[in-house]
Amino acid sequence: MKSIHDVLILARQRRAADVHLIAGAPVLFRIERELVPVTKEKLSRELSRELAYSLLTPEQVAQFEADLDYDFMFADNERNRHRVNICYNDGAVGAVIRLLPSEPMALEALQLPPIVSQLTLARKGLILLTGSTSQGKTTTMSAMIDSINRNARKHIVTIEDPIEYVHTNKNSIVRQREVGKDTSGFSRGLRAALRQDPDVISVGEMRDYDTIKTALTAAETGVLVMSTLHIISIDKIIERLLSYAPDGSDGHIRTLLAESLLGVIHQELLPTTSGGKRIATEILVANDAVRNVMRKRDTFHLRNSITTGQRWGMRTMKASLDQMKDEGVISDTVYQQVAENYR
Repeated sequence: MKSIHDVLILARQRRAADVHLIAGAPVLFRIERELVPVTKEKLSRELSRELAYSLLTPEQVAQFEADLDYDFMFADNERNRHRVNICYNDGAVGAVIRLLPSEPMALEALQLPPIVSQLTLARKGLILLTGSTSQGKTTTMSAMIDSINRNARKHIVTIEDPIEYVHTNKNSIVRQREVGKDTSGFSRGLRAALRQDPDVISVGEMRDYDTIKTALTAAETGVLVMSTLHIISIDKIIERLLSYAPDGSDGHIRTLLAESLLGVIHQELLPTTSGGKRIATEILVANDAVRNVMRKRDTFHLRNSITTGQRWGMRTMKASLDQMKDEGVISDTVYQQVAENYR
């Protein structure tokens, strides 16, 4: 492969999710959860650096060499978008490149349960999209924003790091702000958004106490807030949020969460038998029973609430996996691998 553009063209042809460039290893594509080598030769330190640096301007190279890590968005001549992280590995320069769709997917195309669309109709409250890394959380949140954009006349403000999907104004106005470019941080951008007459605020990720507290307060007082959180299961949601809280403030966070939460969409992005990908979901809807659990410390009861809450639109991961297996969408192997984590 003569250039980074050759690498990216092949990656899209192979339907890869990510490209890994690292000295001492072949070029690797992540295809259906597996890292697959696509070159026979291993990258030298010089070639790895050359491929990574070919994505950067001279100013970006200087910034990277000063900070030792650099995240940015890159669009090629065909307007394909990529999220890039360049870093040092044992003194050698390498990169991980996430391949992104050029525009948000339609929410209907994701084949999620009806409750997901219903949540986008809410006037206020907090919707959380959870899961481990690379499970499609940003894709789902962008699709939900697009659904609001198409079907309502609202002002939507997004705070992202970086901007992945570009929204064009349809029936709504979408103001996208990138951390480090349009605002200095999630917390500051979120506070500013509250002064911009928002109907909907999307926060790329809740990473600190100020952002969490501001998001919860905004959701309680009249704005629809959407954000993502990295957790391995819904059971861990309260512990993760409280882990950011200063000593003595956990009660306040619990109360805000109980009052503002609308629902949690927990995701697993699975390879399908046809060679594509499909999202399996576990869904928690904040009814009175769930709110009572959140005010207390009995978080292990959330699992029971999901199991017994079907009439509210709740869904267990097992039910989602069972449906996909019965329809022949996923293999028995994939079913077993994922189901083991939800027993």
